[in-house]
Amino acid sequence: MKNRTSIIVIAVVILLGAFIAWAGSQNGATLGAIPLFALVVAIAFIIQWIVYIHAQLNRTEKYFDLTGSITYTSISLFLLFAVPDLSTRSLILGLMVMTWALRLGPFLFLRIRKDGGDSRFDELKKTPIRFFNVWNIQGLWVTFTASAAWIGMTSADQEPIGWLFFVGAALWLVGFTIEVTADMQKRIWRRKPENKGRYITSGLWAWSRHPNYFGEITLWLGIALIALPNLSGWQYIGLLSPVFVVILLTRISGIPLLEKQGEERWGDEEGYRDYVARTPTLIPLPPRRSPQR
Repeated sequence: MKNRTSIIVIAVVILLGAFIAWAGSQNGATLGAIPLFALVVAIAFIIQWIVYIHAQLNRTEKYFDLTGSITYTSISLFLLFAVPDLSTRSLILGLMVMTWALRLGPFLFLRIRKDGGDSRFDELKKTPIRFFNVWNIQGLWVTFTASAAWIGMTSADQEPIGWLFFVGAALWLVGFTIEVTADMQKRIWRRKPENKGRYITSGLWAWSRHPNYFGEITLWLGIALIALPNLSGWQYIGLLSPVFVVILLTRISGIPLLEKQGEERWGDEEGYRDYVARTPTLIPLPPRRSPQR
């Protein structure tokens, strides 16, 4: 039954990827007779499939996050050279995606290398088709997340820079700074032996239980706003990019999983209950007062 479900999911994911490729390619640049955006969507999936072969043979997920980072980076770099008459807007979009990916990918890779693995994959690795499904979904995840930037870069309509560009750039900078700062604070905090197996409540983590996710959502919203003037018709599907990131991080694989793990580890501790009660889940805000006892 699980294998049958996995096959259905694989088919649905590929069909969704194909639809995004078609929609985002409307009024877009081509490489010969091939729409550039459709080409890079295909490449995004193919990269995952190739690396999966190595991952399955070695029963390892260590290169999962790094592969995602390489996909974002290599495709954005490719588009910087392949897009005819590259505009300043497209150049900035490509550099923003690459900067984010080159920072986050190695960070996650080094973390999983230090931890020795990712428990989320323990059961999945036992069944090849279910393990493949995860890599296939990463192809769609990369496509959805970067769609606004890549569609904006390949669009035939390259609009001049206006006020929306600067609003988007400001949001990207704020989001990137928050994400980097939150990750750095947590990394430094974890280095102290007394903090092993504990939860962080200092720095940005005193204002939000997931400030890194807030930063990521914000920077992708900024990218979507920068790309927006270049989009038209079916290309507006690229605006699903920040919506997808929000849903992914707040409803599927981000916050729900971490909140569940937190409850399992420290749910019985009074200090943790107080931290959860006082600290916003996502949007950084001053801590609330402790509930009166």
